[in-house]
Order: sequence, then structure tokens, then C-alpha cells
Amino acid sequence: MTEREYLVALSSYIYFGPARIKLLIDYFGSAKYAYKAEQKSLISIGLKVERATDFIRYRNEFELKDYFDKLKKLNINFLTINDNGYPQNLVDLDSAPPVLYIKGNIEPADSNSVAIVGTRKMTFYGKEVTEKFTRELANMGITIVSGLALGIDACAHKACLDEGGRTIAVLASGLDIITPGANTALAKRIVEGHGALISEYPLGHPPLRTNFASRNRIISGLSRAVLVIEGAQQSGTLLTASSAAEQGRPVFAVPGQITSPMSAAPLFLIANGAKMATSVKDILEELNLEFRFDREKMENIMPQTKEEEELSNIITNEPVHLDEIVRISGLNVSDISARLTIMELKGLVRSLGGGIYKKI
Repeated sequence: MTEREYLVALSSYIYFGPARIKLLIDYFGSAKYAYKAEQKSLISIGLKVERATDFIRYRNEFELKDYFDKLKKLNINFLTINDNGYPQNLVDLDSAPPVLYIKGNIEPADSNSVAIVGTRKMTFYGKEVTEKFTRELANMGITIVSGLALGIDACAHKACLDEGGRTIAVLASGLDIITPGANTALAKRIVEGHGALISEYPLGHPPLRTNFASRNRIISGLSRAVLVIEGAQQSGTLLTASSAAEQGRPVFAVPGQITSPMSAAPLFLIANGAKMATSVKDILEELNLEFRFDREKMENIMPQTKEEEELSNIITNEPVHLDEIVRISGLNVSDISARLTIMELKGLVRSLGGGIYKKI
């Protein structure tokens, strides 16, 4: 076995977290020697007798060859923290997973990622806002990260795929257990399309309640920023925002109706220092993610479409409101918003704020 494979074997014992595994490797000199350490040696460095005994039992029963054969059969790859392809955004985190299981593909461009998270009890407003932000970000080549949960998460993944963008779903279980089951088809679509499923958990590990907080730190860690769209006052979404803050990632929240229970989490975050996001520009400007392309290059990358021509004919040198553009064009609000954002980056139109645009 290679050192990489020994690290996979060592981390498959889930009671050893990232910090413990790092200590073991530092002490014994390698994952191989840590994995093969005698019980008395493990106890001598601070492991409780019960834990050391349990690890030895686990190691004796763990069929290494069968495990790696199963990974291959399921088309699941793995990256260790020492591999070149390991996500750059995670490398420097204290709690970075020693091993990541991946189904699909990770690309260097995924370092330009934004996490979109929120409630499972998504409202119509939440759906509309999620689709708007996701489509606009995906159109700009930004990878969307989320957790494959029902509601906002699933909506973000779907909208990104519909736009031809890249999306990454982080699971709280082994990749052979897709949860929730209702999103199995979506998971398959992500793998077969543009993106990946990721987990730090070994095959067969169930989605225990305690796993989700750990999963959330990977969602935020993979991303340059976290955008929260809807969530109740005691929402798990706040855990992702908390992880982001601890990791030094900016947190954005979309304000909602003050009478809606699903606005509680975003409004709480805004009141406590999160940045309010009402358009994709808020995120781009904060992260300095604005594309540094000249106009000619931008037009080559995103050539003018029939929709842009139609909007250009509607928008004149005099300011015109988004509602008027929708009325005249008959197009969907979210589609127009996404296209106007791209046109603004191309230098074709300018937003004057408040939904008002003019031709440049």
C-alpha cells in the first residue's frame, strides 16, 4: 500500500478527526506507521485505553483491498491533503479533511466558488432569489457549492446545472449513501454534468445528525464566500455561516419579508455583521471577483445573443425600470436580471440602482 492509501485507511476510522490524525502522523512519522502502531504506543501518546483498543479491533477487521475495490467499482476517487489536486481553498484550514472522497471531477477553477445555502422549507420568494443569484454567478464562471439538501440547496444545484455551470455538493455521509433519497437523481445529474459530490466520510457511513456541522465547515471552506437565502431562527444554516466566519470567509445574506419566519436567519446575520446582498454585484465587488477582461475579450467569451439584442433595443439612453423592461419584452424577471448583469460586465448597459438601467 502507498502512503496515500494508508492515510485513507487511517481516516476511515471516523473517531480520529483531522487534528488527531495530524498528531498521529507527526508523532509516528507517516500514515503507514500511525496505522500500524501498537496499542501501547497509541496509549503512550494520550489515547484512552478504550479508544486504542477499539481502533486495533477496527484495524484488524477492516478489509483494505475490499474497500479500495469498492471505491473503484463505484467510480469514487479520493484526494489526500498532500495531493496536488486537493482543493486549494481547503488546504490552509486547521480542520481540513485529510481525505476527500469525490464522485465527479474537481477543477482548478472551482477555487472561484460561492456557497449558497438556506432552509429546506423554501418559499416562492426564496426559490426566485436562489435561481436569480445562482444563474448570474454561474454565467460568470463561478462554481456553486451547497449541501444537496431539500429546498434552497437543491434549488441552487439545479439552477446552476440548468445554466450550464459547475456545482459541488458536499454530503454528510459516505458517497455510497445519497441523502436525502429524493435528490438521488439530482446527485446523478451533478456527477454526469459539470461538478462533483464530495464527502470526508468513508463508504457506508450514515448521515448522522452530528455530521452536518462538520459537513458545513467544508461547504464554507471550499468557497470564497457564503450566501444565505432564507432560514428559520434556529436554522442549521446559521452553522454554515458560523463556520464561514471562523474561516475568515465573508458571509452575505439576502433580506426577506420581516413577517416571514424564513427571513429570521438572514435578518439575524445582517444585524450581526453579515453583508446584505441584493444583487450579485454585492458579492463580486466584495471578493474582487469582477472579471478583468477588456470589452473585446468579454464579448468573445460571451457573444451577444438574441436576448441581448432585444434588451438593447428596449433600453435607451434614458433610464428605464426593470418592470418596464419585463412588460415590453415578456421575458422572465430572473432571466432578464441575469442577462442584464452580463451586459453590464460587457459594458453595454449600466445599473443606476433601484432596478433602473440605461444604455452606455
